[in-house]
Amino acid sequence: MTFGEVRGDRPGRKELGRVLVESGALVPDWVPTFAAVDRAVFLPDLMWPYDMAARASVAVDRRADPEAWYAAADSDVPVVTQWDDGVHRGVGPGMLSTSSSSMPSVVYSLLRDLDVDEGMRVLDVGTGTGETAGALTHRVGRGSVVTVEIDRVVSAQARERLCRHGLYPEVVVGDGGAGCPERAPYDRVLATVGVREIPGAWVEQTRVGGIVVAPWGTYYGNADAVLRLEVMRDGETACGGFTRSVEFMKLRAQRGPAVVHGEHVPPSALESAETSTTSVTEAEFVTGPFADLPFVLGLRVPHCRQAVADKRGGARPVWFYGLSDRSWACVMFRDGEREAAVWQSGPRRLWDEVAGAYAWWRGQGAPGVGRFGLTVTPYGQRAWLDGPEGESWAV
Repeated sequence: MTFGEVRGDRPGRKELGRVLVESGALVPDWVPTFAAVDRAVFLPDLMWPYDMAARASVAVDRRADPEAWYAAADSDVPVVTQWDDGVHRGVGPGMLSTSSSSMPSVVYSLLRDLDVDEGMRVLDVGTGTGETAGALTHRVGRGSVVTVEIDRVVSAQARERLCRHGLYPEVVVGDGGAGCPERAPYDRVLATVGVREIPGAWVEQTRVGGIVVAPWGTYYGNADAVLRLEVMRDGETACGGFTRSVEFMKLRAQRGPAVVHGEHVPPSALESAETSTTSVTEAEFVTGPFADLPFVLGLRVPHCRQAVADKRGGARPVWFYGLSDRSWACVMFRDGEREAAVWQSGPRRLWDEVAGAYAWWRGQGAPGVGRFGLTVTPYGQRAWLDGPEGESWAV
């Protein structure tokens, strides 16, 4: 990958700025930063823009097709910049996206939620291309931003691009989950990688009244939500609500266990499984990306992974795998049938747990992610609905 000079005065970039302003993602305080910090200068020649509709990444090489490259750079789409922790080689997509440039609307929405001001000390977790660290540096000033990246190659590339464009955050190679205690305390912590547990170091390294913003999700699936926490007076507890649904690649230490279908469901497993039916329909249960339901089910059903299979011949199986044991469940939705067949096996009855969580969600009025929040203490995390004083449970 190489990083050459890019064209600065581009109609596509101006249009992107207009779209971001009209959507509310880019607020007036951040407009000068958007104008000064060009996403394109942080992107490699070979990259993989993500097609949100097709749910797939396609290679674009600036050397071969500069117009397509600039069009992708100036679009509100995520762009993968590394596959498989850097092991992947070649033009085609790899197996797992491991570094990227996030959607501009998501980046500037996160920056808006951070509520940062000039002179504040900021910890940026997940340097990636360096664009977010550059934007923060432009906004708060030189010497006030520390950005941490676990991948040495990714970090070195980001440092080069940042310095080339006169932006000088402190670029650190290390585990972002550990923060950077040498430069603490921080007024703000921003993570541009998803987490399933807020690292205690982020709370400990943030001043009382400081803000932590991070994409947070469960093991249930890829559904995350932006979490905005405030550090409480004791300096050990942080509490706050979720703002909106997102999807982020996970902090490497929190990716979670891989699920191998055959290890949970051997060839003869369906024959010995407990069977039943459910009146929950496919239309109710199988949602698109950024929907509220998968996020809520993850909050209510711990240590469970869902996998929605493609529909074939009018039938769609949805699988559930226990992550702490070999429990599994399957619901088979079929077009035209009022009830779906259910199979369950193992110490847990996973579908019963999921169906109970679904019924609870409906009974609460199908609340969106904005009604939920999280309290983080040295002893664990508790999710809550409609405020920390209301109903809460360990996650």
